[in-house]
Amino acid sequence: MTEIALALGGGGVKGIAHIGVIKQLEKEGFKIRAIAGTSAGGIVGAVYAAGISLDLIISELGMVNQKDFFSRKPHDPPSLLGLAGLVNFLNNYLEGKNFSDLSIPLALTAVDIRSKQEIILNKGSVVQAVLATVAIPGVFPPVFLNNMELVDGGVLDPVPVAVARWLAPHLPVVAVCLSPSPEEWREIPELSVPIDPPLPRPILQQITQSRIAQSLRIFVNSMDITSRMVTELRLQVEKPDVIIRPEVHHIAPLDRVNPQELLEAGEKSVLDILPRLHESLAWYYQIVRRFRGAHPPGKVLEEDLND
Repeated sequence: MTEIALALGGGGVKGIAHIGVIKQLEKEGFKIRAIAGTSAGGIVGAVYAAGISLDLIISELGMVNQKDFFSRKPHDPPSLLGLAGLVNFLNNYLEGKNFSDLSIPLALTAVDIRSKQEIILNKGSVVQAVLATVAIPGVFPPVFLNNMELVDGGVLDPVPVAVARWLAPHLPVVAVCLSPSPEEWREIPELSVPIDPPLPRPILQQITQSRIAQSLRIFVNSMDITSRMVTELRLQVEKPDVIIRPEVHHIAPLDRVNPQELLEAGEKSVLDILPRLHESLAWYYQIVRRFRGAHPPGKVLEEDLND
């Protein structure tokens, strides 16, 4: 069985494709020895590293009510949406678990918007670390810890290749990127927010067509372009051994989705890249990895992230 390290990128609901990728990698005989995750990749990485059955997670996804999933809790910090449903989902499998309890080494990324630093989370509460890595700024609540205000790791590190390499320096790093290559960016839908306000349609149309709403639309989609460019630049600099891109670019991060479609896209993406994956195991690349440095790209959390 061949050992690899995974770098799982962000992408909202598209992260379900990560499960299909992992299932197919297992079928092909690959053993995942370390996982670095950002945002949605952090969710999948955490439950898998905890030894939770992928089939169980898949069955649970089919019963998720997206409206409840993004509901707010009474004392949430300012944000457009909440993560009460995600907290309940995570607590079913990860409540009380620390990183030291996991069966596979795991590290998640977040960004401290006060110090402007990437923060690598690999100790303390797994649930709190997941909530930090998925906290899209302004959309989901930030996580406060020791004078840090932690938000989505995708702000600086959309696909945490260097973190995966730091966890397992001598293994091939397989990066799973949920955004397409730049030549396909025209096909990406605009970002949307899953809100169902109890308003008559004519009033709702007036709100969405207002100057403020249109300005916000332009700003959000511009930031999405920036995020995609950061992804491409970091992939070029950090050079994962293999890049897997499931065909999910037609789906926006907060869309309502058919989980089975995303799972199949993840599985197919592994089959498409299988020759390159086997090539990365050749002796030449093994020697290169032996002499290549591996350092964390950000600040490693020195104190536990507690509930």
